[in-house]
Amino acid sequence: MTADPTAAPSRIVDMHYAERPRERLAERGAQALRNAELIAILLRTGVQGASAVTIAEALLARFGSLESLARASLDDLRMRGVGRDKAIALKAAFTLASRMAEELRRDSPVLDTPEAVAALLRDEAACCQVERLQIVMLNTRRRLIRIETVAEGILDQVPVHAREVFRRAISANAHAIIVAHNHPSGDPLPSEADIRVTRDLNRAGHLLKIEVLDHIILGRRTETRPRDFVSLRELGYFHP
Repeated sequence: MTADPTAAPSRIVDMHYAERPRERLAERGAQALRNAELIAILLRTGVQGASAVTIAEALLARFGSLESLARASLDDLRMRGVGRDKAIALKAAFTLASRMAEELRRDSPVLDTPEAVAALLRDEAACCQVERLQIVMLNTRRRLIRIETVAEGILDQVPVHAREVFRRAISANAHAIIVAHNHPSGDPLPSEADIRVTRDLNRAGHLLKIEVLDHIILGRRTETRPRDFVSLRELGYFHP
């Protein structure tokens, strides 16, 4: 019986070099990999007829979510292709992730003023040569959960979809968000596109019960402009 030439490789070593998880992570960064591929890197090897990626996909299907997988005991993690040592490696990785999240919760700044948001984002924005729209996700105490980039380019040319912004906020279990982007020209005054995006996201936030606290635009200070940012809430572009 001949092998199906269209079937997925049963070993990572049989994959094209550029599609192997470790090589893709090194070249594109960890965010470019699917959850199964990241888990496959921890597993390192597969078994006969099943690559590490296939085993990782089976683990995810078995537990249904990363949260359930992280909570699983060593015995529960064991299955074909996941012995004692691999289960220990998985448990160690998830425990480290949990401890890192706890550190971030303890040490994350309170972002309850436009000045605090600008201070957090200023250095990175100063190095960016294109407009970059970010969402700053906050918990109920206005402490930072994380920051994610949603779009790059010019806001009137790059579509900014509310569903993408709030999909990430929901995934992070954010209670509120702050929208922020930079103006490489240095002038932080909002364009019509900036105002339109602000109003669209504000309306969507009301519907989804995730408050959009502000939209901060970062520019540069000048002799006549001592403040290098503007707050669209302060400018009156949010409903009371």
